Amino acid sequence: MRISAGERIGNYVILVVFAAFALGPIITVLSTALSPETPQDAAARSGPHWENFTRAWEQGRFGEYMTNSVVVAGIVVVSAAVLSIMAGYALGAFSFPGSRILFYAFLVGIMVPTEAIVVPLFFDFQAVGLTNTYWGIALPQVAQSVAFGTFWMRAYFRGANRSILEAARLDGAGHHRVLWQVLLPVARPAVVTLVLLTFMWTWNEFLIPLVMSPNQHLRTAPLGLALFQGQYTQGTVLLAAGAVLVALPTVVLYLFLQRHFIRGMLEGAVKD
Repeated sequence: MRISAGERIGNYVILVVFAAFALGPIITVLSTALSPETPQDAAARSGPHWENFTRAWEQGRFGEYMTNSVVVAGIVVVSAAVLSIMAGYALGAFSFPGSRILFYAFLVGIMVPTEAIVVPLFFDFQAVGLTNTYWGIALPQVAQSVAFGTFWMRAYFRGANRSILEAARLDGAGHHRVLWQVLLPVARPAVVTLVLLTFMWTWNEFLIPLVMSPNQHLRTAPLGLALFQGQYTQGTVLLAAGAVLVALPTVVLYLFLQRHFIRGMLEGAVKD
């Protein structure tokens, strides 16, 4: 079907409008972060004020908070990815008694909101001494990420080329070798997509670190930004600079992995 010039122009207009809506807030925050903090700074020199990021980093203690976020994200991403790959392979490549019920149990983990479980979970973790620890912050997010990751990887493995599996098994490969040496290299886009989504969700998580670290010793980057906002309610320049610093790791990781991410998203719509 041939698209007319008018339809093509209309499509471009719609795309430009939606792009403006998406990029407008980002450009506003960046321009605010690079603007002078005080009239004296504006009088001293013109142009972007890159020193605002240094001030925000030092005054907001973002180095400490981002270190905590990196540790928590590392635990969650590695643990969730490994468990999701193994569970997705078991539920996607095989059919055994109770497999469908077990899969539905994983789906419950996607549907239950964090707000419904975080308070009783806090008292359970407090009883075993896991509050105010990295594991206390990471384990609930591992469970949430494994629920989605199993759903995601199961869909991929169900659509995997069966001839590859049969050829590997004819060559004497066991389940461990089939998964890690045959299927996993082919599943790189799906795994990269899972890793990137898990990292983004973990990095931006606010409620679980807030509740699981009541002494505020292990503040993550979003918590640090909230505290910084309380200290600099009027200082929108430093607040914008802090927001850019907190968002930067996610943006950089996405830009680095965007090709695999888009490919994984396109390949993710596999028939059940």
